Amino acid sequence: MREGPPKVIVTKIGFDGHDRGSRVIAATLRDAGMEVIYTPPWQEIATVVKLATEEDADVIGVSSLATDHLIVPRLMDALRAAGLDDVGVIVGGIVPAKDEQMLLDAGVARVFHPGTALDDVVATVRALAQARHAHHARDARQGTPA
Repeated sequence: MREGPPKVIVTKIGFDGHDRGSRVIAATLRDAGMEVIYTPPWQEIATVVKLATEEDADVIGVSSLATDHLIVPRLMDALRAAGLDDVGVIVGGIVPAKDEQMLLDAGVARVFHPGTALDDVVATVRALAQARHAHHARDARQGTPA
C-alpha cells in the first residue's frame, strides 16, 4: 500500500481543449499538499486508465466544458475493466443538471458545478483518497491483493 498524500490525476478527456478550470483545480490541489498529475487536453480514455494504473492514482478529476462529460461512463467502464474500481472519479465544469444523475449512476463520486467552493473540492478528494487507502489497508490485513 502506498503511503503519502493523495495522488490525483486532473485531466480533460475527449475534444474539450479549454483547460483554464482544470489548471486552477490542479494548482489548488497541489497547494493543498496533494500529488497532482496534470495532463494536457484531449486525452483518450485508455491513456487516462494507463496513467492511473502506472501512478497508483487515488482520484481522477475530469474537467468538462463542452459536453465531454458524456463519455465519462466509458471511463468508468474502462477503470472497472482494469481493476481500478476503487479509484474515485469526480467531474467538474459545465455539466447540465439533466446529465448529473447519469454520471452518478455510472459510478462518479461527485459532480462539481461552476461556483463550487475550492475547499469543497479539496475535502472531497481527501475523503476519496482516505477511503481508497483504508480499503487497501483492509485488503492487506486480510491478505487480499489490492
